Order: sequence, then structure tokens, then C-alpha cells
Amino acid sequence: MIHTNAASDLAIRNEALAEFEAAHGAVIGELSTTGELIETHELTVPGAKVVHSNGGLSITDGPFAETTEWISGYDIIDVASEERAIEIAARLVEAR
Repeated sequence: MIHTNAASDLAIRNEALAEFEAAHGAVIGELSTTGELIETHELTVPGAKVVHSNGGLSITDGPFAETTEWISGYDIIDVASEERAIEIAARLVEAR
């Protein structure tokens, strides 16, 4: 699981986007070649809405409007050891 917060997400998107994309591309490419990659997926920034129809239509943020951290993506890998998983994760910009 890759978690982030607004400040980290903004920094990556504005200051380290090229490095972010290169690191992910390299890791995903390598894991695809070695057969260690099972699945990878980037998730969108949370932005849930709740629609209420009690006496009229009302839309509010939620159910978690106060979220300060969120899961921004995940990689499912099949590796020989925990050390290998840590080695892979350490190569990603988000690890810093």
C-alpha cells in the first residue's frame, strides 16, 4: 500500500513528477520482467459525497471529509523475502 497526504502529493506532483514517474516505471518494468508483479493500481484522491434526501436534496462532503492521509495506490508483488519487498519499496519516491 502506498499512502500519502496532501503536502506529499502536491510536492511529488509539482517538484518530483519526473522522478516519480521514472521510479515507478523502472520498478514496474523490472517486476513485470521478473514475474514478481501481480497487480498495480493508482487510486484517485478521495472526494466522497453524501446525498441526503430527507425533506429535500442535500449534498455534503463525506463520509470522511477530514481525511489527512489516504491510500494513493498499491502494488501486489510476489517476492522471495521481506527484504526484497523492502528493497523494492525503498526505490519509490513516496518512501522518502
